[in-house]
Amino acid sequence: MEMHQVRYFLAVARTLNFTRAAEQCNVSQPALTRAIRQLEEELAGPLIRREGKLSHLTDLGQRMVPLMRQCLESAVAAKSLATSLSKGARQALALVLSHGLDLALLEAPLRETCRAFPGLELDIARADPADINAHLAKGKAQFAIAGPLPTSWDRLETWPLFAERFVLVVNAQHGLAKAQRAGARELAAEPFLLNTACESAEALKSALAEHGIDTAQAHKVATLGDLLALLGANLGIALLPQSTRLPHGLVSLATPDLEVSRSVALYGVAGRQRSVAGDILMKLLRARDWSPRRS
Repeated sequence: MEMHQVRYFLAVARTLNFTRAAEQCNVSQPALTRAIRQLEEELAGPLIRREGKLSHLTDLGQRMVPLMRQCLESAVAAKSLATSLSKGARQALALVLSHGLDLALLEAPLRETCRAFPGLELDIARADPADINAHLAKGKAQFAIAGPLPTSWDRLETWPLFAERFVLVVNAQHGLAKAQRAGARELAAEPFLLNTACESAEALKSALAEHGIDTAQAHKVATLGDLLALLGANLGIALLPQSTRLPHGLVSLATPDLEVSRSVALYGVAGRQRSVAGDILMKLLRARDWSPRRS
């Protein structure tokens, strides 16, 4: 299968007219027709029904369109990448992270990737769980790193990285700070802090509700940084992933009564061309020993 055959076929599939397709591809109609016949021979079936001026795709042709389009896009992306590298162009690596993920987790893999590609430009965005798929689908990010996503789609690839528990975090001046653990009864009277943008927010609220802890009056924020700031001001307590890097003045406690955990995964798009830097980062993340995850 040659790339010009793929390009000619997609032009005919788009126009359903051999003459216009040949004009768009800047090739003679006989050459275009011959290339498509060779492609049909290789695929062992007709792709297009020719009924005078009323050509239409066969069932095989309809099934081939998305695959051929993906093939052509990958080839174009590969050529573009090779050209940019040969010219010494700077590479960019776009990532999207959930609001509940501490960037400190990625320090070592990102440092190694930047060391391997001097001048690499990182573009790191945060998104709600429902928006992470959109970032990937629209090509705004090569990879996403987050907990379980609320929805999936047929081209979403998932590589599990690690699982971890949530722990109770309080200010060092809080009354619970000297204890090594706290039960649900002790927490019921405490004001809670919730990161509503975290992908585990609903799971946390459900776990607390099962123990009679109402979070309706909890202080609510939309970023991990804001939640840590409120903890620093001793305005409440919070359940945070065990991997969260705690600033000075905050301590963590075990909560035996509250078994809440999450799994964190790397997400990408199947069949999409990755940058060389992106491929290296993916390998570093998947090969990394994630235990212990506390900095």
